[in-house]
Amino acid sequence: MQNSLLIARLIGPVILVAGLAVFANQRGFREMAEEFMASRALMFLSGLLIMPVGLAIVLTHNIWTADWRVLVTVFGWLNVFAGALRLFGPLFVVRAGRAMLQRTYFTSVAAAIWVVLGFLFCFFGYLR
Repeated sequence: MQNSLLIARLIGPVILVAGLAVFANQRGFREMAEEFMASRALMFLSGLLIMPVGLAIVLTHNIWTADWRVLVTVFGWLNVFAGALRLFGPLFVVRAGRAMLQRTYFTSVAAAIWVVLGFLFCFFGYLR
């Protein structure tokens, strides 16, 4: 349980603030995302950063229970796969990202998902 709380306390505020930042500046986020996807170096570097974060979570918290802690585990595994995909298939990630950005509602939906996840991690990490 201690690892669950620590990880939730670490990632909750970051995800929450990131989601709120996207809500506050959706046009700027879209422009930044386009710039990011135009750089193969940034795509590779992000894979090198995201994958170890996911592995660290999975190695310390691979808990598959029917409670909130499974969110931490799923988040870790998603980061492992997202990082590996950026390293092995950056063109797929770029095509998918550009397809999402063409939809005007994408940034609002993405921001809402991040805010909800961040709130959940903060709630379970700090308040519960």
